[in-house]
Amino acid sequence: MRGRAVSVAAISALALMAGGCHRKTTRASQPPPPPTSRTAANHNGRTFPPTHPASGETAGPVIPSPPPAPSSLGKPISTEVGLASWYGPPYAGRKGADGTVYNQNAMTAAHLTLPLGTMVRVTNLTNNESAVVKITDRGPFVRGRIIDLSLAAAKATGVYRAGVAKVRVEAFAAPARANADPGGRWCVQIGAFARESDAVKLKQDLLRRYTTAKVIEFPGPTGYWVRVNPKFPDKKNATEVADGIHPKDPAAEPYLIRTD
Repeated sequence: MRGRAVSVAAISALALMAGGCHRKTTRASQPPPPPTSRTAANHNGRTFPPTHPASGETAGPVIPSPPPAPSSLGKPISTEVGLASWYGPPYAGRKGADGTVYNQNAMTAAHLTLPLGTMVRVTNLTNNESAVVKITDRGPFVRGRIIDLSLAAAKATGVYRAGVAKVRVEAFAAPARANADPGGRWCVQIGAFARESDAVKLKQDLLRRYTTAKVIEFPGPTGYWVRVNPKFPDKKNATEVADGIHPKDPAAEPYLIRTD
């Protein structure tokens, strides 16, 4: 009886080992880090360095951390109503304005003026669906739009299929950061120009007018952009700069952007 029990145990162990040989190991795929090369701009004017995945591989989805519950955020400090859009491929894996790699599967968004890191609740006023997202990028630079959602946030709010939807954006207090300017750091962005020569001409004109400012011109998929970083980047000074810029191209509207 004892010998028979040992044989049965041995056969069971061999069966388990054989089954284990056919078990596949799942590996998480992480997006490659972006290289430090010159910046480009996406369809909404955000800037980022281009990425080049090795061997043509594409990064797999990254499971994001769940956003905080709306009840834990307290009362909103500001509310605005306007149009929301969304962005996904081919911008996934590129750096956002806050320096992190954009993950289209995370609950994030782009906004022109809210401090980076701000948590906001976005409610689709068509279907009353809402989601909490984190501001990690700048944009959208399209007249009438107030927020650009990640792919995941667009699906959560029902903006994905519509493409553009009217929403309510409730912002909550941004996390405190060391050495941060309470009033924020601001700049002015103008574009998009259909012709590069028009952007270059405006850049040269602004360099002559604002000798202490940093003025750059950069290309994007829908045109060319000009950005003015005043020597004193407070909101009042940036507003005065924006009010004094009147490009000949009516589509090239100056936008006030908070850079922190």
